[in-house]
Amino acid sequence: MKSGFNFFSTTTGIIATGLVFGVLAVLLQQMGNPGNMGICVVCFNRDIAGALGFHRAAVVQYLRPEIMGMVLGAFGAALAFGEYKPRGGSAPITRFLLGGIAGIGALIFLGCPWRVILRLAGGDAFALFGLAGLICGVGIGTIFFRMGFSLGRSQGQSKISGLVLPGIMLSFVALYLLNPQVAEQPQSGVLFYSVKGPGAQHAPFILSIGVGLIVGFLAQRSRFCTMGALRDVMLFKQWHLALGFLAMLGAALVLNLYFGAFKPGFENQPIAQPDNLWNFLGMATAGLAFALAGGCPGRQLFMAGEGDNDAAVFAVGLIVGTAVAHNFGLASSPAGVGPHGMAATLAGLAICLCIGFFNCKRGA
Repeated sequence: MKSGFNFFSTTTGIIATGLVFGVLAVLLQQMGNPGNMGICVVCFNRDIAGALGFHRAAVVQYLRPEIMGMVLGAFGAALAFGEYKPRGGSAPITRFLLGGIAGIGALIFLGCPWRVILRLAGGDAFALFGLAGLICGVGIGTIFFRMGFSLGRSQGQSKISGLVLPGIMLSFVALYLLNPQVAEQPQSGVLFYSVKGPGAQHAPFILSIGVGLIVGFLAQRSRFCTMGALRDVMLFKQWHLALGFLAMLGAALVLNLYFGAFKPGFENQPIAQPDNLWNFLGMATAGLAFALAGGCPGRQLFMAGEGDNDAAVFAVGLIVGTAVAHNFGLASSPAGVGPHGMAATLAGLAICLCIGFFNCKRGA
């Protein structure tokens, strides 16, 4: 199928995409996913890392089908519309590091930009500080963009190279099917499964991967990106992507009100931590990393599905970063943030600032 008119790239299309994403996310919550976490790219990659044994935090281990579906859905859309274009070679180790820092920063806040939206839609007041941090981090990134920031150009690569991350995700689907969860058992074959906590809360496999495929397909066609939405407003006063962001928030809010799942305030919020300074700083660090890498974690998965190996490197770095966060006690908990998490956040922010400055024309 050749590319032609793309409805989803229009203003109406991006709004429709955001509405669909908000509805599907709340549907997943109603069908078993954790509260205010219908889709969270960072948290779900963290759970995948746990399922593979990369960390041993027993409450967050599950091979989340949504992530596999998102990559494979974007891959299918790119193939169908002639947009599968393998490329890469733009500062891969830097992108890997940015992915790791983003994963750690997001787990200080306890969520990615998509979860910022869903937490706000659920009434979680802590998410306001995460949103402020995200805006601040992306805002710092826009300053670097104005200074000529660049990680270098990607180069075209062989068609087979772009199949690596979709192939890995397809192998995860096979692993899941070959090693199904056994009730009340923490391990099945080579995979680890949570028997309590957020990792034990999940929608049925078919629904989860189906939603992931739809999200991946629509996001690839619409270029949906939460970081890009904020960047475009700040740099160009362009609200196209932001309308998708707001539509997702609106749809999720309306459905939460319908289901009685809107609980405004700071009390009894699911999977949230109470230290608002670190909610802000964690998401500011992650937001700056997303900006420097060129997309939010969801957008990185969708670009990887199109054959972008630079985005795939970021995604792998994200998985490693979430594993490091739990292995070294950096991630937050409902009790707050520990000293190691605080130090890691500040170190990550400093590293991102250095990457931004020394890859600018004025800083070179």
